Order: sequence, then C-alpha cells, then structure tokens
Amino acid sequence: MSIRVLIVEDHDMARMGLSVILGNNEKIEIAGMCADGLDGVEKALDLIPDVVIMDIGLPTIDGIEATKRIKSANPRIKVLMYTSREGDDDIFDSFQAGADGYITKGATSEQTVSAVIAVSEGAGWLDPAIAKVVLTNIRRGAPAVETRGEINYKLGKNLYGLTEREMEVLALIVDGLTNPQIAEKLVITISTTKTHVHSILQKLYVNSRSKAISMAMKEGLV
Repeated sequence: MSIRVLIVEDHDMARMGLSVILGNNEKIEIAGMCADGLDGVEKALDLIPDVVIMDIGLPTIDGIEATKRIKSANPRIKVLMYTSREGDDDIFDSFQAGADGYITKGATSEQTVSAVIAVSEGAGWLDPAIAKVVLTNIRRGAPAVETRGEINYKLGKNLYGLTEREMEVLALIVDGLTNPQIAEKLVITISTTKTHVHSILQKLYVNSRSKAISMAMKEGLV
C-alpha cells in the first residue's frame, strides 16, 4: 500500500519539485497539494493522508498552527515540517504542535523520501543539519562527564523516573530509529521495545513520539 502524501507549500517551484521527487518513488502517492495553511488543514481532514509535508511560512495561518489543528482533529495523520527555517524556536514549537519530523528544504531527494517513509512508520525524523543546531544549543555550557570511555553530556536531572534502559531507548527515538531498529540496536525483542516506548511516553506525560522528542531535547534528557 502506498504512503499517501499531502503537500502544503506556498512556493510553486518547491511544491512541484516535491511532487516530482516523491511521485517518482513507488512507495509514495501524492494525495493532494495546496498553498496556504487553512486550505492545508481542510484538505488534510478531508483527504486523511498518511503524511502531510508542511511548510512553516504559509499564508492565512502558519504551518505550526496548521499542524496543531490537524493533530488535534486527527492525531493519526503524520506531519513532516518542510522549511528553510533552522531557528530553535521554530523547531521546538513545531514538535510541541505535534509534528512528527522536521526536514529542511536543503535536504537531498533521498533524505526527503526517507523522512516521509520514517514518519509514516511512526518514527520521529530530525534533519541532520537541524540536529546539530539543537544539540549545540542544548550542550552549550553543559559539563562533560566521561562514562565508560565516552563523553556523556548530562544536561539535566532525570526527574521523570526513566530507567537506564529507557534513557537509551529515548536517545534512539530522538535519533529517528523505528521500534525494529531500536530492538536490533539494543539486542532486545520488538515487544520489549514497545513496552519501553510505552513506559517512556507515560513517564514524560506525552502521547506521541514527536512530543517525547521535544520533551527530551527541552529537558536535556539526551
């Protein structure tokens, strides 16, 4: 079954470019396209795509507000932010609104396709360029503690009762790994991975992986 994608982008060339890049992949089907935020919300709730690719700088309402409305009405719809903005506020606000991933317009075709597939499967996605910005911001001024020969940045107290294993799983969620990938990485079963993920969401008082990513970054848990 194809991944149905709605593209919400106000620049004609960017919108058409995305449709070509994604439309050439056999796993993806373009369900629709539009050029402003309100129209994007209406089309998303009408077409019920698997993934919405959402620009931030849109007419009528911006992509962050559009994302919030879509996720509030139908949390099952995945939203991938697609923007040239790399500011911390835009990143954090996007994830707080419920976005499932964040990719820049400078990403390669392969990265864009991978991001769409990843978020459609329930994995968070953070553009490598954005990840560097976020990690640099989080780590600024934080003391480095050497642990088992590696530099482990402790950026805040674990006030949520996460176990050491849950912290490892959370870090891999932030890295964009799916449950099967986490299971393989940690040499545990998928069932055990799902149990850890469920526990993490409960302890962080969030209901999605994207919000767990936002919380982890803001609280310095990774």
